[in-house]
Amino acid sequence: MHILIVEDELRLREHLRDRLRKNGYVVEVAADGEEGLYYGQQFPLDLAVIDIGLPKISGIELIRRFRSNGRHFPILILTARRNWQDKVEGLETGADDYLVKPFRFEELEARLNALLRRASGWSKPVIDCGPISLDTGKQTTTVAGDPVVLTAFEYRVLEYLMLHAGQVVSKAELTDNIYDQDYDRDSNVLEVFIGRLRRKLDPGNRINPIETLRGRGYRFRRGEC
Repeated sequence: MHILIVEDELRLREHLRDRLRKNGYVVEVAADGEEGLYYGQQFPLDLAVIDIGLPKISGIELIRRFRSNGRHFPILILTARRNWQDKVEGLETGADDYLVKPFRFEELEARLNALLRRASGWSKPVIDCGPISLDTGKQTTTVAGDPVVLTAFEYRVLEYLMLHAGQVVSKAELTDNIYDQDYDRDSNVLEVFIGRLRRKLDPGNRINPIETLRGRGYRFRRGEC
């Protein structure tokens, strides 16, 4: 999942970046609204976390510009202000949820997971597709009830494909959402991850959960999802 954090408080910005990256997210960070606008327009984001009180361009104006420019990824606003009008204005401008500072990281991540699932059409933390079950909260996977051990990158690939089950996901899109910006992006390595997932999820070649569409990308079969 590719997330943008726009927060002018350095320690909080770096803390969120480090914790989210550690938990498997691809994270871009911006210190002000201008920089946030650039990242939001240039990168294929799945979600943005935006502080309301930003320098250069306010959080409210930043959200307004994203929405007017057709950027419809979910947005969670952060605010230290306990005035209910600020929250209402943010939501009316186009934000999807809000969190008041100070907050626990676990609460933030739970909100982000819920927004990502809803944006992909899922309402529960566990995604069931036939015998394959993925728990986005615990980041675990089972096949017919048996646990499957995945590496961090294998899990990222599977989670993204399952959240977009039935949709064609290009190699470029998948790469953008599993690698950090400065990571060595090798499409051959991505193919290795896909091959490993197929062997782990379907060792008997019975259900073919991940399809390859030549020249287009991959698709997780919707099946019984």
